[in-house]
Amino acid sequence: MAVRQDTIWERFLSPVVRLLIDEDGLRRYADSIDWEKECDRYRRDDVIIPAYYSSQNFHGIAGGYLNYGAAVSYDPITQYVVPPNETIVRQALIDAVKVKPRRILDLGCGTGSTTLMLKQAFPEAEVIGLDLSPYMLVRAEDKARNAGLDIVWRHGNAEKTGFRDATFDLVTASLLFHETPDAVSLAILRESFRLLVTGGQVLILDGNQKTLRQLEWLNDVFEEPYIREYAAGSVEANMGAAGFEAVRSHDVWWINQVTGGVKPIATENVRRYTPTSVDNNNLEGLGSPAFGIIA
Repeated sequence: MAVRQDTIWERFLSPVVRLLIDEDGLRRYADSIDWEKECDRYRRDDVIIPAYYSSQNFHGIAGGYLNYGAAVSYDPITQYVVPPNETIVRQALIDAVKVKPRRILDLGCGTGSTTLMLKQAFPEAEVIGLDLSPYMLVRAEDKARNAGLDIVWRHGNAEKTGFRDATFDLVTASLLFHETPDAVSLAILRESFRLLVTGGQVLILDGNQKTLRQLEWLNDVFEEPYIREYAAGSVEANMGAAGFEAVRSHDVWWINQVTGGVKPIATENVRRYTPTSVDNNNLEGLGSPAFGIIA
């Protein structure tokens, strides 16, 4: 698939950002790694790459994230294109955590930027980053090693992770949903619901859907094949459809949003979930094992 040349990114922003990036340094870094050998440490034979992921370009990179060029260039570019500051935006997800997590799963972790911040914020927790691209995981591991952080990196599909039921206190995803069809985002939320303990929390950081709908031109900034579908949808509605309660969104500098929900307590002897009144700032009443309280 050819790179779209008509995006605002390709026409105006990319030349400016390239002036700020040490492309020679990135080239040296890329050449210093045997990418296929390193990727083989992560590749799992049971992981099937879905067509929506492998058949599209993302951010003007042919083949999307299934190549080392995407892994090398992602961080240098992202730091300049997530206003007002990438770290501030990612910190908004960390600040929204209301549980005391023992196990955290970061879905679509990419190069691990949010995953590292989660481990730094919750050093006693086991943190796992999962991504479809082994190239991104190689870069993520390198960053974690340089930061002295012990994080587990796993090749996998966020729609069907292979982890056991009710094994995480916190499930997160950052800048993932705008790169997936709406049906896939819903499937990921349903998988997140399955993976969470009672009282566990899900947090999704991504573009602000209301803003994207109001400013159509923002959807043309990058080569994002699913951005309009994302903008037209509702993460909140999908969370509710997946079974989450206490669903709330808050704006992050107008351009982004963090949406969170809680896995409620099941009604005794009934295989469905009923509404529960929840204070989003006090989740202890949900009986979460994350608080040491067994429901």
